[in-house]
Amino acid sequence: MTASHKAIRSSGWKTDFLIGFPDGLFLLFFATQVIQLFSIKVQTFYTIHLCLLLGAGVLVMFSAFQANKGDLQHDSPLLSDKERAKLQQLDINAHTITHIEQEMEKDAHSWEQLLENEKVSETSFSRSRAIKHGLLTGFFFLLGGTVSLGPYLSNENFPAASQTSIMLVFLGLTVFSFIKARVTAQRPLPVILRYWLMGAGILAGAWILHKAIF
Repeated sequence: MTASHKAIRSSGWKTDFLIGFPDGLFLLFFATQVIQLFSIKVQTFYTIHLCLLLGAGVLVMFSAFQANKGDLQHDSPLLSDKERAKLQQLDINAHTITHIEQEMEKDAHSWEQLLENEKVSETSFSRSRAIKHGLLTGFFFLLGGTVSLGPYLSNENFPAASQTSIMLVFLGLTVFSFIKARVTAQRPLPVILRYWLMGAGILAGAWILHKAIF
């Protein structure tokens, strides 16, 4: 490892899609299934969900930016002078501090070996690349959320919109599962079943909340 600022290189829009799309879809799916049960005005329903979608989208973009940015603090496997001084203040003897530093070097070597084995590239931090992947992840998050929320925006009959939303969500999960299986070299069926179970779990959770509240 060098002292330069490193970050793990994203594999491109596919990674951004695999992260952003299901998060947006599941968050808005759960929110719409729960909040539609309350007696609120249609405009209030729209406002709540649009604010949730946009607010969460911003957080997802920031998180993706930070993930692509990397961490300058941990670029070096050695203890910094500041970290060493903190250990000394805790009355930790020099032998123990040396042992800690040796273990850190071993962990750093193991990490580098893992990245090499998994063919994961490290590259110098690029702000423009981190911003691009943050925006893409946020876009796919919004896209997933729109799949869940869209039927309610086009139909104020919420029970009917809920049925359409459920259908689109499971259709979206099926398409997403096929794409993820292809990208990650997995068998499609287990991936589809896993995401269908997650969708069914959200429906069950909303139903339980409905019974508990009403």
